[in-house]
Amino acid sequence: MRTITMIAAVREAIEEEMKRDENVIMLGEDIGEMGGPWGSAKGLLEEFGPGRIIQTPISEWGFTGISVGAAVRGMRPIAELMYNDFISVCLDPIMNQAAKMCYMTGGQVSVPMVLRAPTGTGRRGAAQHSQNMESLFAHIPGLKVIAPSCPQDAKGLLKSAIRDDDPVISLEHKFLYPQKGEVDDSIETIPLGVADVKREGSDVSIITWSRQVQFSLEAAEKLAGRGINAEILDLRTLVPLDWEAVCRTVCKTHRAVIVEEDVRRCGFGAEIAAEIGEKLFDELDAPVVRVASLNSSVPFAPELEEEIYPHPETIVRAVTELLEQ
Repeated sequence: MRTITMIAAVREAIEEEMKRDENVIMLGEDIGEMGGPWGSAKGLLEEFGPGRIIQTPISEWGFTGISVGAAVRGMRPIAELMYNDFISVCLDPIMNQAAKMCYMTGGQVSVPMVLRAPTGTGRRGAAQHSQNMESLFAHIPGLKVIAPSCPQDAKGLLKSAIRDDDPVISLEHKFLYPQKGEVDDSIETIPLGVADVKREGSDVSIITWSRQVQFSLEAAEKLAGRGINAEILDLRTLVPLDWEAVCRTVCKTHRAVIVEEDVRRCGFGAEIAAEIGEKLFDELDAPVVRVASLNSSVPFAPELEEEIYPHPETIVRAVTELLEQ
């Protein structure tokens, strides 16, 4: 086992897959000599050359469109958005081409590409650089969506995504990039659609993903001091969703709290809550609770930004109030 940062794990996954398959290429802004705005391509230009590490102009529509075309022609492109917010200027190639090509050709054409989309609030990026947009991607049929919470999951899921024959959106929280965690030296792939219980518990199930997994684990420790034993289910993959894992944890604790950093209105947590309510109603001892960000653009002012998204204390309060019902 090694202890490395999440961005180092992402870089390792890309490097190893490029060595494994000459059809894997990477496209994005500043990924040449600079090594990428977040460091995911550091040293890769020297190793693989400009034919495979393709630094693009500031044109997200352009390089995502190129990636779709390259994937259709047999390449396995990894496109990196600087921020997931910028999907707004390049959504058509992803939503109307990559996501639908296999369906519209009756399976004759696949689009094996990965769109890496740094996400998340908390870095004072203001309204246009701080959104969590998983509900948008998860809503589009034909796309797979991963949202790792630690270096090991980031590496294993990304390797699986690169090898997948369908388009995959990799949502990587910017605040997690510098955080360190253990990575197994022998880690190859982590299957898409398989959740992970990050903490066993018996009193309440906290279902979450991405950075909120870390906050939920912190909250669980605080709850343990109050005699509350919380189970933390890290979904890891939103599409396909590991519904069996959701069923197991809810049927075990009979209470569910869904924690996400996206805004509450129409967030992905609402979909999970609806599924639990429809299919597991008789297992519940209390209503499903959602913890999410306020329905607002992200403020730049630090004291306001800190108020908008869930923190460990928010989760503790929600769980405590649920158990008091």
